[in-house]
Amino acid sequence: MMACTESVKMEDVQHLNGYWQIDTVTFPDNSKKTYELSASLDFIQLENGKGYRKKVQPALDGTFDTSDDAISFEVMLRDDGIFLLYSNTSDSWEELIIQVDINSFSVRNEAGIEYLYKRFEPLETGL
Repeated sequence: MMACTESVKMEDVQHLNGYWQIDTVTFPDNSKKTYELSASLDFIQLENGKGYRKKVQPALDGTFDTSDDAISFEVMLRDDGIFLLYSNTSDSWEELIIQVDINSFSVRNEAGIEYLYKRFEPLETGL
């Protein structure tokens, strides 16, 4: 069940660029799992409707450890919303963008699972 979300506009999708940490996962039965702290982040790079997403681990010196496991995606506007269409060598899937702004975004996958992400804020060190 992927309902239309009027509040998301194509120009808002640019806010996806950057580092994100998962905050809450909401399952179809409305049960939730909250993540207090995660060792990995999602880095999203998007330009001209195409981009990639990859897992990174923040280091204490402010840098990020990363691997070469990027997943490509394309932004698609349909009558029922704005979708991220992912594909790799063995699979393809999509997520509906439910909400996106400079500080957070949420998506719903085909199984009805909703993911809420918050923009990553590095820890202040040396205060």
